[in-house]
Amino acid sequence: MFLVITYSTAARTTLRNVCRAHEDAVVRQFGRAALFDRTEFGAFCALRLRAKHGGEVQVERTRPLNEFEATYERVRAAAEAYEERDSPYTPYERFATGTDHPSPGEMRAREL
Repeated sequence: MFLVITYSTAARTTLRNVCRAHEDAVVRQFGRAALFDRTEFGAFCALRLRAKHGGEVQVERTRPLNEFEATYERVRAAAEAYEERDSPYTPYERFATGTDHPSPGEMRAREL
């Protein structure tokens, strides 16, 4: 998919118009940003905005997160355990202390 983020009023207006005119190519719209489907036409819509507004438009290619991929197992297990904690007021850092779950510092330092 293509994530388009706009940084000016003119670019936002054009994004809104493109999204309205080509709803079939829009996966989701977020106000000043939109996700276009991963087709040539989705890329065309994204790159057209970039061509018209230059640096006022950022285009990123994205892909859906597969949380069950082996790379994410440790993070997924930590997130699930944290959401099942006894007290909703326990910060993650304290929750992870003394467990096999990674600390916030470890997670920040490790790239996926």
